[in-house]
Amino acid sequence: MMMVELTSVPTAALPLAALSDHLRLSSGFADDGSQDAQLESCLRSALAAIEARINKALFERQFVLTLMDWASDDSHPLPVAPVSQIDAVTLVSRSGDTQVADPGSYALQRDSQYPRVVATSGRLPTPGIGGSIEVTFTAGYGSDWTGIPSDLKHGLLALAAEFYNQPSVGSLQMSRHVMGLIEPYRRFRLGGAA
Repeated sequence: MMMVELTSVPTAALPLAALSDHLRLSSGFADDGSQDAQLESCLRSALAAIEARINKALFERQFVLTLMDWASDDSHPLPVAPVSQIDAVTLVSRSGDTQVADPGSYALQRDSQYPRVVATSGRLPTPGIGGSIEVTFTAGYGSDWTGIPSDLKHGLLALAAEFYNQPSVGSLQMSRHVMGLIEPYRRFRLGGAA
């Protein structure tokens, strides 16, 4: 299984001004914006760290999940949430030929922790022997800053500020403050949940 991000978060969607305000950086001077590249880098690093920790996409974007086979004949969990739609399921033969599966043969089972691709009747479409499956889907809380839950926004700004204030990020761990804000969004395990 391999997941690749097809679209990235555009710079315009990142809260550079909010992080600048959070850090209480000066404004109204000729060099306004001179630290934007560093702020963007800190935000992208914080975003990656938080999303990896909670298995959630904060900003909405498109992903493709490549599988050798489904987890079961009738459903397969998606590795990130919240998923707003499944854009396509493509079957790839051993020789590389592709066939887009009928959208009526599968559906999205929405879930805040474990969204799934489910068969609408019978079984999910499968490739021939040696083939693979590509599930293209859109995930994320919103396309811009306003769609993200408040505690995750605050956690993102706080972690980006920690990255900004620490010259050596290699030894930096998430503070308890940031962990307290994001932990409610982590996937929980009950029994052997997939």
